[in-house]
Amino acid sequence: MIFDFSCLQISSLWERLLGAIGDAAGSVLGRVVEAIRTVFEGDPETRRKVSFSVAIIALSAKMAKADGIVTEAEVKAFQQIFDFPDEEARNVARLYNLARQDVAGYEAYATKLAGLCSSGASENCPMLENVIDGLFHIAKADGLVHEKELAFVARIAEIFRIDEVHFRRIMARHVHLDGADPYLVLGVSPEDDFADIRKQYRLLVSEHHPDRLIARGVPIALHAAANERMAALNAAYATIAKERRAA
Repeated sequence: MIFDFSCLQISSLWERLLGAIGDAAGSVLGRVVEAIRTVFEGDPETRRKVSFSVAIIALSAKMAKADGIVTEAEVKAFQQIFDFPDEEARNVARLYNLARQDVAGYEAYATKLAGLCSSGASENCPMLENVIDGLFHIAKADGLVHEKELAFVARIAEIFRIDEVHFRRIMARHVHLDGADPYLVLGVSPEDDFADIRKQYRLLVSEHHPDRLIARGVPIALHAAANERMAALNAAYATIAKERRAA
């Protein structure tokens, strides 16, 4: 699971938050942001975590709606990356269903989420990179990443201040427009010396190791995404190493 909501331990607050939202999808963001601001005014760390979780529920729902159809596969993909206590299933489903009624407002959710980077990075925030990974997971759940879904994720990445080169590397882990490219995944070139490729691989492994994420304060809820990324990095490096040995 990528997003573990149970770690927030706010079950008693869900009803209070959702009670302030009402049933109008268009007003969900404004009402929930105001409720979170009021309830957690003296607890900025919990407020950040709650805001992050609410925002990712909404973005996941709107991701599924980006191509105009919310499929069962996409709903299941959301359930795979967002873990929550069984007793909170009804509340999570309520917010998810409100948010997925249309795509409107997703930029506001993404902007809210962009301010929650725990590392303080102004660009290419590791935590937000996990979010992009999760959205790609949902987008490809039905076997095809629709061009509107790709545009949706690209726009969110732009709001997250993930630069174009970095975004193409993230996308390469999920979408292979011209076939899988292990060099793009690692951010290297086929012309590079293998020693330099190995150095870049080790740097990426160090940057994205779960222990490093813990030190940066990235919520444990996002560590599964980091593990998936590590698997992609390892596979890309193994492919290049095998290719170079055969050369």
